[in-house]
This record gives sequence, structure tokens and C-alpha cells, in this order.
Amino acid sequence: MTETYVGRLNEILQRKSTLLDLSAARLVEYAITRGEGQLSANGALAVQTGKYTGRSPQDKFIVRDHITDGAVAWGSVNVPMPEEVFAKLYRRVLDYLAERDQLFVFRGFVGADPVHAMRIQVVNEYAWQNLFARQLFIRPIKESLQGFSPEFTVIAVPGLEVDPAEMGTNSEAFIVISFAERVVLIGGTGYAGEMKKSIFSIMNFLLPQKGVLSMHCSANVGPQGDSALFFGLSGTGKTTLSTDPDRRLIGDDEHGWSEAGIFNFEGGCYAKCINLSQEFEPQIWDAIRFGSVMENVVIDPETRVPDYSDGSLTENTRVAYPLEHIQGRVPESRAGHPRAVVFLTADAFGVLPPVSILNDNQIIYHFLSGYTSKLAGTERGIKEPQATFSACFGEPFLPLPPKTYGEMLRDLVNTHGAKVYLVNTGWSGGPYGVGKRISIAYTRAIVKAALAGDLVKVELRVDPIFGLQVPTACPGVPAEILDPKSTWADQAAYESKARELAKAFQENFSRYGSLGEELLNGGLQV
Repeated sequence: MTETYVGRLNEILQRKSTLLDLSAARLVEYAITRGEGQLSANGALAVQTGKYTGRSPQDKFIVRDHITDGAVAWGSVNVPMPEEVFAKLYRRVLDYLAERDQLFVFRGFVGADPVHAMRIQVVNEYAWQNLFARQLFIRPIKESLQGFSPEFTVIAVPGLEVDPAEMGTNSEAFIVISFAERVVLIGGTGYAGEMKKSIFSIMNFLLPQKGVLSMHCSANVGPQGDSALFFGLSGTGKTTLSTDPDRRLIGDDEHGWSEAGIFNFEGGCYAKCINLSQEFEPQIWDAIRFGSVMENVVIDPETRVPDYSDGSLTENTRVAYPLEHIQGRVPESRAGHPRAVVFLTADAFGVLPPVSILNDNQIIYHFLSGYTSKLAGTERGIKEPQATFSACFGEPFLPLPPKTYGEMLRDLVNTHGAKVYLVNTGWSGGPYGVGKRISIAYTRAIVKAALAGDLVKVELRVDPIFGLQVPTACPGVPAEILDPKSTWADQAAYESKARELAKAFQENFSRYGSLGEELLNGGLQV
């Protein structure tokens, strides 16, 4: 940061009312006494985030400066903010901080690999948001805080709403990253995920320039040291499938892949709670206890028991908890190079095979496509399932051109001999509303077989429309399930719907220009 901003921020934070590096228990106490939340029956702190119950991508900006100008892929995802506009907003944020009676500060790290770790500082006006930061990022040992100097600072002030006309924002809310000033400003929104994803965006900008692939994925490791990566958009099962009692969890959302192997960026998990099941997600269920933060989960006013099926506040109910709450985790949050990489998609059209093995061109094609489905009722105006694409399964958080990440993944996969699988956790026997969602028991069996290397030993067939190599057998899964066409009563309807989805893939990939021809259309036969 420039000396002026650093000096004023440090002056504000050196006041006696600034509470530094509090324990989880003390932050819970402050949150309850300040009326920020309630203690639920399972011991977790239950809070509501207000108007914003999810990310607000239209309010996110990156400051255009000498660092970002020629590097960031500017557009509708990475929206530039002029330096002079940012300066005015930063002054307003500092003024607001100076007016607070109390501030909460967490100091810690992002990146479990010491070679690539980044020191961060998170400044909050709410105790519960500081608890969120404490549980989600990597908590330091006391000795590592001696002479601590943050490389990036996150300032989150939900109570500060700005005038868009005055401050150059799109609404009263703002999420702004400045690489020159090494700061993130978040205001007008109480959704804590903005802090997490802003830091992820920063890592996605910095690490690839150092030869490290940053990834929106979960990761775990088996008894033989066989690590695996799981990519997928919200609702595809990324957290659920990587949280496996037979394997140790490395992390559920953000990782790096370096010359030494894979490593978690975070010290916690941020899992969806809607329709959470103790039967199917026992590790996540058991992780929700004292020290965890539940966002927008409805709890009974008398018993304080959470109702995970209640989406009246939002379908995007969430819980943040430290990795220590997961039994069988990898304590060092690192592992060797993965043997398997799994792309997860929830295909609501019901036409993609439950599992496919990807070749080199298909790895980049499906990674850059980042396909899943939006379902009817999840967003206003959606009445039929819609194909949705997010480059690298995390486009909102990628400052660099997507091709950069795609080529890095392909090269790492080839260098270290990993197999890449496309796994459909969506519908079978027809589209959403006609068919049924593929049983999670079948999906777990597919993933287990993929990670064990069993699927490369069986006969493969080539899907005539998508060009995918499809295993004809999988332990624990009926053979007919592996061929989506055979599960449809109306074969002509299947053909029509499959070609509709294939064309949607092609239309999306056309934005990559000549790269589409280079990749031979990802094997699609339409």
C-alpha cells in the first residue's frame, strides 16, 4: 500500500478498541452479546447476512493500474475500476473504520505450502465475520506472528453502503481488489463468502505467474498416497464427494498445484447446508459444531435446532468450519501429485454419461467449458433447465485469460501421468422433471472405481454425439446406467436433447475463437 493509506489504516488499528487475533470462543461471545447471531443446538453460531445471501458479481471490480493493465482479461467478469475512483472509495472506507467503536482483526496465511504461502490480514466490523475469516483461512502459530507484515489486507464493512453515483459503483455494495495497494475493500454486503473468494481471485492472479496452477477444486488422498482433485460448480457434489470416510481430506474448495504437488489454500471448509443429510454427508454433519458459523440456516426459535431443509432465507445456506472439525483430514494440507482429476457436472438434460475418460484435447475443452445446469426455480425466470458454463469451473475468480489455466492443467496432467474423468452427477432416464437424479451411491461407486484405476481396465465405447470414451462396466453400478441413451424411454427425444446440449457446448466455446478448431471441437460430433 502507499504510505498514506498504510499509515492511516495502522493508526486506526492501533486503537485500544481493536481486538486482535481473538480465539473462536471469544469471537462467538462477542457476536452473541452484540446481537450478531444466536447459538444453535449443535453449538454452531447461526447468523443472517441480510439482503445479500450470495456473491454479488455485478459489484466486483479490479483496479486498473500498472500491475493489472496488460495482464488481466478485462470484460464482464473482470471489470476495471479507475485508480482515482478507488482512491476516493478507499478514503471513505477508512473514514468508516475510524468511526467504529470496535474492530476485529485476524492475521494468518493463505497457502499451506510454505514456499507459496501469502500473509494476510482481515479487518472486520462484525465479530462473526472475523470468526469466519479465522476458521476459513490458515491460523498461524504464535511464533509466526512476530514481526508480521501482511502482504494483503481484506477490509469488510457490511454496514457501509455507498452512493453509486458518487463512488462509481453499480450499487450500494462493492467488492474491489487493488493489486497495487495490496488491499480488498468489501462493503454493503454481509455475505462472508466475498472475503474468501476475493483472496482466491488474488491467488489466481499471482500464482500462475510463478508457475503454480491455482484451482477451484476440492482434494483428498487415499491410503496409498494417491491424491485426487475434484472440480465442479455449485451443486455438482464437489464438497460431498471429496469428503470421503475412506480417504483423507486435503481441502474442499481452493488448491494450488506446484512442482512439489498439491496444497490447500485454506484452513477450513465452506459447505452448502441446504438439505444436508447425516446419512449421506456424515463428515460435514459432524463438523458443524461449536466454532462453526452457519449463514442463513433457519433454526427453531425455541429449541435452536437447525432445519437444513428450509430454504426460505436462501437456497445458498452455508456453514464455515475449520479443517480440524473433519476426522481423517491431512494435517499438513498438502499431498503429492494427483493420480486422478475429476470434472463434476450435474447435467439436467440427462444426456451425458455418468462417467467418461478424457483425452488431451477433451481435458482443455471440458475444463474451459466448465459445464453444469441451472435448474428451474433456482433463479427468477428459469422455467426449464439451462446449460451454464464457467471457464475452469471458476470463471468469476479468474483474472488471467482462461486458456492460461487450461494449458497449465493439461501440461501438469501429462507430466505427472494423471487420468482425467468427466463425472455426471445429474439426471438419468430423461431430463429434469422426467428422469431421476443419478443415485449418489452410484456416483460414489464411480468415483471410487476411477480413483482406484479400475475404469481404465474395462472396455470403452465412444459416445456418438459427445465423442467421449465411456466405460462399459463399473463395480457397483448397473451397466445400463453407464449408457444414458438406454435409460430413456423415448430414444428420439434423447437424440434431440443430446444434440441440443452439444450445440450449447459449441456456442459457448466459440468465444475462444481458433482455439476451438485447435482442440478439434472437444470430440463433439454435431
